[in-house]
Amino acid sequence: MDCLIHPTYFPNLEHFAAIVNADSIYFEVCDNYQKQSFRNRTEIYGANGKLSLTVPVNYSQKNRQLYKDVKIANKDQWQLQHFKSLQSAYSMSPFFEHYIDDLRPLFEKQFEYILDLNLECFELLLDCLQVELTTYKTSIFEKEPKDKKDFRVLVKRNHQANALDYYTQVFTKKHGFIPNLSILDLLFNEGPNSELYLKRQPL
Repeated sequence: MDCLIHPTYFPNLEHFAAIVNADSIYFEVCDNYQKQSFRNRTEIYGANGKLSLTVPVNYSQKNRQLYKDVKIANKDQWQLQHFKSLQSAYSMSPFFEHYIDDLRPLFEKQFEYILDLNLECFELLLDCLQVELTTYKTSIFEKEPKDKKDFRVLVKRNHQANALDYYTQVFTKKHGFIPNLSILDLLFNEGPNSELYLKRQPL
């Protein structure tokens, strides 16, 4: 199965399940940027429940821009804030120390474009998961793609995710199980079992 999908910031579990179950990945890079999506946002499990981490971007709804042309608003030390949020949320998780040094460079390197950040984020995650995939970038935008399974809808924040299997999270006893969070939530809690978990999930 060839999978057509948007590169997002630390993809959620349904998003990544589609990725690891694909034969090859086509990243949509020819679409118009849309606000209120997971292109520049991820959700983690903090001490008070679900917490959104948003990458600030320079974008105006009045002037349509291609996703690949949208620049990050590198101000207010957003990378440091995101890194500290991860430390606060997951320092007590079983595999935090195992992966955090591999992920740290993503929060220290300055990126100009949100697409470049998301693609490098994806490569780092593949290394952490020890998954090998063939990836491509689209060259044209197709509203109804041929010969590819279209998972671009997963980029929308209001998309209703499939039921996902339970796993133990850091604050489960406090707030219960929260499904379909960032792949980081699964990685820090399940470690090497993450790929097997993702392959079991319904698409």
